[in-house]
Amino acid sequence: KLQRGFSLITAIFLLVVLFAASLPVIAILRGTVSTPFEAEPRPAEQDQGASNPELASAEEPLEEELVVIPAGPFIFGTNRGGFDEQPERRIYLDQFLIDRYEVTNAQYAAFVKATGHRKSGPPSRYAKNTLRMRGVNQPAVYVSWEDAKAYCEWRGRRLPSEAEWEKAMRGPDGRLWPWGNVEVPNAANWARVDDGFEVAAPVGRVKSDASPYGVMDGAGNVMEWVNDWYLEGAYAAASERNPESPEYGTYKVLRGAAYTSSGSDLRITARSKMMLDFRDETIGFRCAQSSAENGRSSGGVGPEKIIGNRSSRGSETRPK
Repeated sequence: KLQRGFSLITAIFLLVVLFAASLPVIAILRGTVSTPFEAEPRPAEQDQGASNPELASAEEPLEEELVVIPAGPFIFGTNRGGFDEQPERRIYLDQFLIDRYEVTNAQYAAFVKATGHRKSGPPSRYAKNTLRMRGVNQPAVYVSWEDAKAYCEWRGRRLPSEAEWEKAMRGPDGRLWPWGNVEVPNAANWARVDDGFEVAAPVGRVKSDASPYGVMDGAGNVMEWVNDWYLEGAYAAASERNPESPEYGTYKVLRGAAYTSSGSDLRITARSKMMLDFRDETIGFRCAQSSAENGRSSGGVGPEKIIGNRSSRGSETRPK
């Protein structure tokens, strides 16, 4: 009996260890602990095209736009977040441009057609939401970091650095969400409450999820690959001007939350990490370039529009 009891305790212990080991992946794909927002109903913003592939495919492809992010300092990181978001610092970035929207299915399909690169899709045949993710203006998902890098290079661009991504979504003043310093439960496509989008929304559809510069969907919709290798102490180690990625690492950085995300860690400064060959329905990307004069390509999806930033909200008081 003693031996059977010991075996039972051992089995329970092993199950607990296995469950604990799975938590990082679960957190990335499905969010963290719930908050009171999850229990609060809100009016649905029904968009049939987001969940009906036939209606979604009838949409006209969205015109590509690049937003100019001006040179200057901004608040990088926050002391109000996790250890890997600290310390809060003021650093300087040169001017750069970034896609206003996440790369769409239509844009990625043009890349595949032109280059013969593999299609965006799950690594296996099973994917429960694949049919609902094919809208021309929904973000391209099931792309690895290497797929995202290849697309951006085909467009004559590159993946944004982690610092560039954060400035583009956050503005210069240290706000914790694209719209300000107060969390708004229905301001982005999250899993917290019913917002009418069962999966990723067409890019730019959630108008409140706009940065001070007019860059869309930084807080929600899908997580986004950036160029940098993940380093827990990256914010402390970053140079004061145009910080670059660590030289090597095991994981690449993911920024922003996804339509599956919930919990209390949805700040724009929150950082995630994943192996660079990982593909999932919650991960997409956007591209950047260093200036308007170089790095542009005529390939693929037609001419892009370059727009100035919309920084009228950029003077909001930073969090104290």
